[in-house]
Amino acid sequence: MTKVLNISFQGEYGAFSEQAAMAYFGNTCRPVPRVSFRDVFEDVHRKRSHAGIVPIENSLFGSVHQNFDLLQEYPLHIIGEVKLRIRMNLLALPSTPIKSIRDIYSHPQALGQSDKFLRTLKNVTLHQYYDTAGAAKMIATRQLSAAGAIASIQAAKHYNLKVLKKGIETDHRNFTRFIVLSPALAPPQGHAKTSLIFATRHVPGSLVSCLSLFAERGVNILKIESRPFIGKPWEYLFFVDVGMNRRDPDLASAIKELATHTTYLKILGSYDIGKVVH
Repeated sequence: MTKVLNISFQGEYGAFSEQAAMAYFGNTCRPVPRVSFRDVFEDVHRKRSHAGIVPIENSLFGSVHQNFDLLQEYPLHIIGEVKLRIRMNLLALPSTPIKSIRDIYSHPQALGQSDKFLRTLKNVTLHQYYDTAGAAKMIATRQLSAAGAIASIQAAKHYNLKVLKKGIETDHRNFTRFIVLSPALAPPQGHAKTSLIFATRHVPGSLVSCLSLFAERGVNILKIESRPFIGKPWEYLFFVDVGMNRRDPDLASAIKELATHTTYLKILGSYDIGKVVH
């Protein structure tokens, strides 16, 4: 019998994070909705869930900074990733025609990503809401007959809503990268990447010296992101993704030397490069 895994995600049932969890874990996934990103990290840290999944960056809107900060705060590992194609849809009660819509609710990013379509609607007021699926749930629960929500197809199924218009996002090349969190490391099985965090000394050229350690060994840097070092004003942490397994001798050598150049170093994990889910 296949073991069912509790997987925490931020949002309501029907959220894109739930969709990402199902895409990564498949039939083994039992999604656990949580109010905040911190709740997801807490669930995994306290082992109330087997794993968690959170968005880390969007191809249009950039990084989710809160989750970078939580990665530094919690002793968790990244064991996987999935890149989800984000499709926005206008949902409403089954009896509501699109011409009757007067109010539309969704997360601010979803409203922004659907701006071109929304400008075609007349006499409609936009309302920011904490979550796309939460907006769908609210309309269904309150039976708002003149309101719509921008959310996923899964949200329409969860809350028995009608899809008035599919694919209303302005840019269809809209992807969100989600990372999978676990208390324990999980060795990658295929082509891997490694994520790590470090802080440099306050001397000229310190960051260049650190990054050159990767270049000298042929390790490709896929992403670098800076964040304030909490508790140390005007100091910064650098979050780096590289295209290699940490067990590879070249990357292992770079990390060993990196430890002598940095004031803080944390390896978040090596994991398989994630598939793109359309």
